[in-house]
Amino acid sequence: MTPFWLAGAALAAVALLVILRPPLRGRGKERVSRREANVSIYRDQLRELDADLAAGTLAQADHDRARREIEARLLEDVAAAPEPVPARRSRAFVALLAAAIPAAALGLYLLVGSPGALDLRVEHETNARQLEAMVERLAVRLRESPDDVEGWKLLGRSYAALGRLPDAADAYAKAAVRAPRDAQLLADFADVLAMTRGQRLQGEPEKLVLRALELDPENLKALALAGTAAFERKDFAAAVRYWQRMLPLVAPNTEDARSIHAGIDEAKSLLNAGAAPTAAPAGLSGEVRLSPDLKAKVSPDDTVFIFARAAQGPPLPLAVKRAKAQELPLAFVLDDSMAMAPGMRLSGFPRVIVGARISRSGNATPQPGDLQGASAAVANDASSVTVVIDSVVR
Repeated sequence: MTPFWLAGAALAAVALLVILRPPLRGRGKERVSRREANVSIYRDQLRELDADLAAGTLAQADHDRARREIEARLLEDVAAAPEPVPARRSRAFVALLAAAIPAAALGLYLLVGSPGALDLRVEHETNARQLEAMVERLAVRLRESPDDVEGWKLLGRSYAALGRLPDAADAYAKAAVRAPRDAQLLADFADVLAMTRGQRLQGEPEKLVLRALELDPENLKALALAGTAAFERKDFAAAVRYWQRMLPLVAPNTEDARSIHAGIDEAKSLLNAGAAPTAAPAGLSGEVRLSPDLKAKVSPDDTVFIFARAAQGPPLPLAVKRAKAQELPLAFVLDDSMAMAPGMRLSGFPRVIVGARISRSGNATPQPGDLQGASAAVANDASSVTVVIDSVVR
């Protein structure tokens, strides 16, 4: 067997181990995320390929082909993480999609971090840049081969995993034009499109969801989103019908089944009472300002992330808002409807820190050159909180 095929077999075995291996759970140590582990293995594989090329045991064409295959496998694995879904006012929706915590939250976790994890920040940023480089190479390849539907779908999932939601929506749109009868694609497209439109399903996102259900009446994601869209417009009877259709598709007596039943019970209760959903707490309010010393570094279309995290507790953001730099100074309100993960709500943590970051790329992952600022610890229902963006991410 030639050295190339030997190398290919070894790389395939490593890839299978990465995919099939259960998550590592170390005691007394920082957990290494699956993304970090995969990127680390990816670097090792590329170093082996480069070494074979330098030693003359691997031809340049074989090296390039193997590199593309490794990158595609890694992107598929990273993008397979749960995709971002719109934050909902409905407790039912959050429960229904509890198994799909937004990948955007992962990006924002890297964004806000925690003081105890500063020693990992360089590694996080390095790995994020490498992933972004692979995604950009995929984007370049698709410009040369625009009819590759699977490639566009993978690019959409990859952009979503990086928090680049407008780019994800654009990639899914290109895939949908080429595969208009792919129900799962339409549901994924609707999900990301809703996130880019103020976290609301009404309009084009709901049309995509209903089209997905015409093609596949048992598509779980489409049923969940259709029920949520109905709940948002207070059509609780329709929400119950959609969510009841999910029950035969999941195993009974599981957390998923219990979450669906909870959503159905909530919708039925509101339907019987003839009332609107309980209003979300007033939340946390204040203003974000940009230091005059940094104004020259900002463009009007730069993205502003405003977020709250627990002063003491998990570093995952409890609420997130997006805006544009041209809106600064900007009055903001953060509340439970902007939660990024089940059970991680602003109202559940008495003291929080409010942060803000300006990103030229629009990426939720921090980049050198981004601008940021944070408040002191405040109450979770405080008003008149001021956040000054006054430092540069290094």
